[in-house]
Amino acid sequence: MGTLTFHGHATAELQSAGSVRLLIDPFFTDNPLSDVGPDYFAEGLDYVLLTHGHFDHVADAWPAGGSGSLRLLETTGATLIATAEIVGYANDVLGHAATHAMHIGGGFDFPFGRVRLVTAVHGGMVAGEGAGPYTTNPAGILLELDGTRILHAGDTALTRDMELLNGKVDVALLPIGDNFTMGPEDAARAAEMIGPDIVIPIHYNSWDVIRQDPLEFARLVGDTAEVVIMSARDTFDF
Repeated sequence: MGTLTFHGHATAELQSAGSVRLLIDPFFTDNPLSDVGPDYFAEGLDYVLLTHGHFDHVADAWPAGGSGSLRLLETTGATLIATAEIVGYANDVLGHAATHAMHIGGGFDFPFGRVRLVTAVHGGMVAGEGAGPYTTNPAGILLELDGTRILHAGDTALTRDMELLNGKVDVALLPIGDNFTMGPEDAARAAEMIGPDIVIPIHYNSWDVIRQDPLEFARLVGDTAEVVIMSARDTFDF
C-alpha cells in the first residue's frame, strides 16, 4: 500500500509500498500552509517531480532567487523528472546531473512505476537565476504507483483534454483556488470529465486571493467522486 502526504498548497509527497519516496512541486520555506521544512527530507528523497517552474512549485527544489544552492536536489541527490526545458535548466545552470527529461504526451516506465505528462494550461516561466531561456510548457503529472493511477493536475484551467483522461485516473489532485487556476465550479466540471474515484482539492487558501471553501467544492462535485479534503501533513493510503 502506498501513501500520499499533503504538505499544503500543491505539494504532495508519495511513498510506494517499496519505500520509494517522491515529491511533487516542493514549496515549504515560504508556504504559509506548510507543516514542515525541506529538512524533513534529510533522511532521503528519491525523485522530485515538477509540473512547471513557478516559484510556488519549485522554491525548495532550488532557490528561485538564485543563491546558488540546489536545496532539495542538492541535499538529497534526488532525480528530477520534469519537462525538457526545466531539466535543461537543472543541468546547464545548476549543474544537477540526476535528471530525466520528458514532455507533454510522453510517458516513461521508471523503477517505481509509470509517469506521463499531460496538458495543463498555465504560464510557463521558470523561476531562478539565469532561467529565462528555459521557459517551458506547464504539465500535469499522471503516474501509476502500486497499481493506483494518480493525477496531479498542476496549475491549470479547465480544458477539453481532461475528457481524454476519463477512465485512466483513480485519484485526482485538482486546483480549486481560482484567479491563477480553475475555481471550484470548473474544478468540479474537471472531476466530472476525468471521472476519478477520489478527488483531493489543492492550490487554495495559501493566500487571500485564492481563498476557497473546500466544502463548497465537495458540494459541487456531488456524487461524481469522493472528495477528500486534506490539511498539511494529512495522509491518504492508496
